[in-house]
This record gives sequence, C-alpha cells and structure tokens, in this order.
Amino acid sequence: MTAPHATTFFDLTGRAQIELTGSDRAKFLHNFCTNDIKRLGEGGGCEAFVTNIKGRVLGHIFVFATADSLWIDSVPGADETLIAHLDRYLITEDVVLNSRTEEFGEFFLTGPSAVDALAKMGIDAESLGLNGHSVLGAGETFVTVRRVDWLNEPDFLMLVACDKLENARSALTAAGILESNPETFDALRIESGFPLYGCDISDENLAQEVGRTQQAISFTKGCYLGQEPIARLDAMGHVNRQLCGLKLASGPVPQRDSVIVADGGETEIGRVTSAAVLPATNLPVALAYLRRQFLTPGTNVLVQTSGENIAATVSSCEPE
Repeated sequence: MTAPHATTFFDLTGRAQIELTGSDRAKFLHNFCTNDIKRLGEGGGCEAFVTNIKGRVLGHIFVFATADSLWIDSVPGADETLIAHLDRYLITEDVVLNSRTEEFGEFFLTGPSAVDALAKMGIDAESLGLNGHSVLGAGETFVTVRRVDWLNEPDFLMLVACDKLENARSALTAAGILESNPETFDALRIESGFPLYGCDISDENLAQEVGRTQQAISFTKGCYLGQEPIARLDAMGHVNRQLCGLKLASGPVPQRDSVIVADGGETEIGRVTSAAVLPATNLPVALAYLRRQFLTPGTNVLVQTSGENIAATVSSCEPE
C-alpha cells in the first residue's frame, strides 16, 4: 500500500451500521453468513459474506460482538437490503434488527504509524487484533475503534456519534493526521485488493470468486444458508474465475466492464470491476474478475479501453 502520507484518515460516514440485539442474535446471524459468528466473544469480530441458498453473495460484512449486541458494518445502503433479507427468516427467535446508520459517522485511519497517532489522541489501540474492537476515549469524545487492516497496514475504523463527529475530526487533525479524499481511498483499496459490494461484488458472484475466502469463509462452522454449494466448490478445489488486482502500464483509466484479453490473444478472459489512478505512480490500478488460468501474479494481460489495448500485469490474487 502506498499512502499519500505516513498516516492518513478518510471520512467513510454513510457506511451501513446494523445492530442485532436479543438472546438469539449470535445463533441467528451464524445461520446466514459464511463465518463463525457463535465463536465471537465480547470485543471480537470477523469478516463474512451473507449468501443465498445458491452460495451467491448478498452482502460483504464485518461483524463486531459486544457484551449485549452484534454490529454489522457494510457498504452504504446495505442496511436496507440486509435487514430485509434477515427479517424474512425471523420467526420466533429473540432477535431485533435495527439500522443505526443515521446515528453514527465513521472515519478510516490507515498507515504504519496509525497506532502511535491514535495514542496521541489518548486512544490505546495497540492491543487490538484483526477485527478486534473497543470503545475508547479521545478527550471528551468516545469512539468505537475497530481494527480492520483493509489496506494491509494497521487500519482502523472509528465509529463516532454524529454529534461528536467534528470533535473527532479535530482530534485527528490536531494529532497530525491528514485527511485525504474519497478518490485516494478508492485507489488505495483497489491497489490493496479490497473489494466493495455493489462495485466489485454482486449477487451474481459465488462467495469464493471474491478472493476473500481465507478471511471470510469458515469451512468448519456447520450449516448455514448457502453452505452446500460453497462446500462443494471447496471440494472441487477452485472456481472458474476470481477477483484479482491489475497494474496498468499507462492510462486512460479503464471503465467498469472493460474487456480483458490475454497478451497476444483476442478471446475475452475477464472484465474490470473498478479502477482508479494511484497517486504514488500516477498510473491506473484495477480490480477485475479473470479466468483462473490467468491469476498468477506477474501474468501479462491487455485491458481494452477507449479503443486501445493497455498492457497490464496481474498484481495480486488470493492463492488457490
């Protein structure tokens, strides 16, 4: 990851925040997503997919367990879709689903010195493991700090009540942490291979195609909606295509759905899902679904955009 500054923050306010309460919350959510929710203790968390009966992805979520609730963090707009999906299966379970999106803002803090930067704000995040979280103080403002490492750095989400959002922003800038723009966040998350639902993932994708199997799928948790096709694919050993990263040798930035062909070939082998210019190099990076034969990092391909074939190299892909 090449950040514009050693430690940077981005305003991600608008990401969906869903709270599940009730005594059956862990057992219930466990039955509808790919990771092991029932193992989460207070302060623990995990990444997961919400899938349908065919193993296709309805949501890409991060789940955080507190003493009396579960919180789902996902892309903007996901609360309406996910609550509607989960509510269909609520019968007699003691579970209440509430969207809390309008009550909170969220900052994303990234960089090798992120832990030290938080310490300057009075927030001790050093002990948080991946997807661990805690309510910590920043002066008079209390924030929920969640470690997520989306950009392969020490990366943190800071969930702040809306009426304290500007206080938290001021505390970040006073600690010498510079705010950057959404375009830079998009470029950095593409470079790091971090996908967004609705952009790089849809309900047409099988869970393993997304390339987050190691982080988001448990093969020992038992039955859940979509488990059978996901387990069957695991037994086969591979999917036919998978999301991977591309580094382009030149511009322009390819559009979504730009066709990718093999170097020296004409047959389509994949399509771009998202792309942006990386500030550090001023060159485009992209995420794309490629046929499995072309997923090895270093493979040369061509991206068809604006009537040109732009040379590109596969830069990252989850190993089979």
